[in-house]
Amino acid sequence: MTSTPTGDARPAVAAPTSVTGRRSVAPDLARGGMLALIAIANVPYFVWGRPAGTGAHSADGSLADRVVQTLSVIGVDSRIYPMFAFLFGYGIVQLYGRQVAAGTEPSEARRVLRRRHWWMLVFGFAHAALLWYGDILGAYAITGLVLVRLFLRRSDRAIAIWAAILALMSATFAVLTLVGAGSVATEGAAPAVTDANALPGYGEAMVERITIWASAMIPTVVLELIVPVAVLLGMLAARHRVLDAPDAHVPLLRRCAVIGLAFGWGTGLLLALQNLGALPFGSTVDWALLPLGVLGGLFGGLGYVAVFGLLATRLERTGGGAFSGAVQALGKRSMSGYLAQSVVFSPLLAAWGLGLGQYLSSWSAAVLAIAVWAASVAIAVRLERAGRRGPAEILLRRLAYPR
Repeated sequence: MTSTPTGDARPAVAAPTSVTGRRSVAPDLARGGMLALIAIANVPYFVWGRPAGTGAHSADGSLADRVVQTLSVIGVDSRIYPMFAFLFGYGIVQLYGRQVAAGTEPSEARRVLRRRHWWMLVFGFAHAALLWYGDILGAYAITGLVLVRLFLRRSDRAIAIWAAILALMSATFAVLTLVGAGSVATEGAAPAVTDANALPGYGEAMVERITIWASAMIPTVVLELIVPVAVLLGMLAARHRVLDAPDAHVPLLRRCAVIGLAFGWGTGLLLALQNLGALPFGSTVDWALLPLGVLGGLFGGLGYVAVFGLLATRLERTGGGAFSGAVQALGKRSMSGYLAQSVVFSPLLAAWGLGLGQYLSSWSAAVLAIAVWAASVAIAVRLERAGRRGPAEILLRRLAYPR
């Protein structure tokens, strides 16, 4: 404990907020709903032993598979991690604001954020090593460490300008990739990458997971600049309480929903047509379309956030129902819900486990993803009724908050 000049007791670090206390509807609703889309986006990577198509989707399949692939490419792929990043940035400012409002010194509040992000990086490494090379916690942790240091105390104008600059750089990269695709495509497809989930030995698969996560996943997610842009926009939105008070920002949320989803789904449609073979390009240029899809993912992710904000305005007026409350319960425990998906998918589907991924197709994998999400919602409801946090949240708070 330290003391203020007036002699009043001032906490070195404020305690975490109560899981059963009053919380804003929109952020938790968005996080809980987002986890369903994350499950749908990630599960195709555990379907192995099939020829590869666009992204993680297989190049063959039934009509049902093609329908699921098309809907996923348009509305899910690359749209969810920018949404997650926006909410991550929003949470950074929320946590910092709560700490300072409770009397914590700003420098100590920033140290709490740094500790959280360092431990998130550790969580991400463990997640990638043990279960899933597509972990995103590590990339968000690195982004948080950098952006908190550079932007937490900067003006709104500075944050907005840098978000625009980084978004423009990402757009330029997408355009240049498309322009250069023709000459590169004539040299043939890129060499195949080892599928860690298809390796039968757990030790061998672990080495491959760590390699992919450290050498490809983290650099790609960070250097594509979409995550930093989304985090900065989330920080800016939190300063203006866009999701905490969505009723006061309905026109903004409507514009973001319409523009974001139109551009996000439009670019996704282009990739979906390529996956269906409906465009006059060979499969060797699939990679060239991905940056455009990723850029569209930023718009789509922000559009989804806006949709959840608009839903929250209605729920706050009507009180919502059991389903929305259940989704919010999962949203309060989003890290546990995210990690729980890998706890199921990896040993159940990967070759080193039961290996059931080789028997699934796109539609059946999507059904499994939704079932796993529904189970996590049910568990979150039980934890909510018991007044308990998720296990990952408990551990992170014990590590990040000094005793």
